[in-house]
Amino acid sequence: MNKNLMITFLTALIGAFIFSLLQMPVAFLLGAMTAVMIGSRMSSISFYWPVKLRDTGIMIVGYSIGLAFTKEAVLLILQKLPFILLVTVCMVFFSALSALLIAKLSGIDYPTVLIGSIPGGLSQMILLAEEVKGIDITVVTFMQVARLTMIIFIVPFLIFGPWFDTSPGTIMQAADPLWSELFPNILLFAFVSFICILLSKRLRLPTPYLLGPIMGTAALVIAGLKGPELPPALLDLSQLLIGAHIGLMMKPEKLPHKARTISLAALSGLLLISGSLLLSMLIMRFFHFSPATSFLSLAPGGMDQMAIMAHEIHADLAIVTGYQLFRLFFIFFVVPPFLKWIFYKFRNKKQETSI
Repeated sequence: MNKNLMITFLTALIGAFIFSLLQMPVAFLLGAMTAVMIGSRMSSISFYWPVKLRDTGIMIVGYSIGLAFTKEAVLLILQKLPFILLVTVCMVFFSALSALLIAKLSGIDYPTVLIGSIPGGLSQMILLAEEVKGIDITVVTFMQVARLTMIIFIVPFLIFGPWFDTSPGTIMQAADPLWSELFPNILLFAFVSFICILLSKRLRLPTPYLLGPIMGTAALVIAGLKGPELPPALLDLSQLLIGAHIGLMMKPEKLPHKARTISLAALSGLLLISGSLLLSMLIMRFFHFSPATSFLSLAPGGMDQMAIMAHEIHADLAIVTGYQLFRLFFIFFVVPPFLKWIFYKFRNKKQETSI
């Protein structure tokens, strides 16, 4: 194995292990990312991490997300599609407005701040940033990490606090899936996911290594096939593979006006959480959902984290998953072409003013 690759892997593993000991959320992602970011700047050895390893981690995540796309979630989305679309568009529009404010305050170009403000997954938004020319990936990463960190701490504080009048339920802990349970079903899911990756590339869809497994797995689950749950160690590995890649991409020394940029990234996260809280009140009024169900349906965090919280407090898991899934697909399929159109107009206008 390449010496530089081995050093990068061991650094990422040490970071993930330390974050796990500290009981940090998404420890393998944030731990690997932090350790590689620091290690690559302190070491005289050039760190190396092939994109194919990142893509492998992304495929594992895509499969796990696709498993959540049950018939129940599909029916829920179809029944309430117009309203789900409305609140999703409002959420993205609110993100665009808050990004405009942050861009003016920070002096960073609007396209970079906009991608940093869109409430998608951390790895997904960074993948999108890589696909769009002229985007400052370091700024996008810091804004997304700031949002993720704030959601990890603020959302549980709100949900389990007196405002939502909920208390954690007693849950029977299911046994962790075994490696032997993956076979033989995983082979069919892997084959279909691979075909969908090739199809996504052919159609030039955004983040094909993520969307392919999501679409392939979801199609099989909806067709009635049961996909095997992934062992925790495999999910941890996927986080590490993605985190190491992100850590190498992060270049804090290139971050403009460090203190101000980080402060404004935190402000952006607060604005997004506030916006989702206001929109959740709208859902609660129209559909008479519980406050916790309404807020978790729109909270700008990872779908898996929101689903875990929904299960813990006995919120409606199907509703939370349905809203979060729709937003996920909306951001993947609709937002990227729209963003590219905005950036095209933005750059043309910038060129006209500079002439």
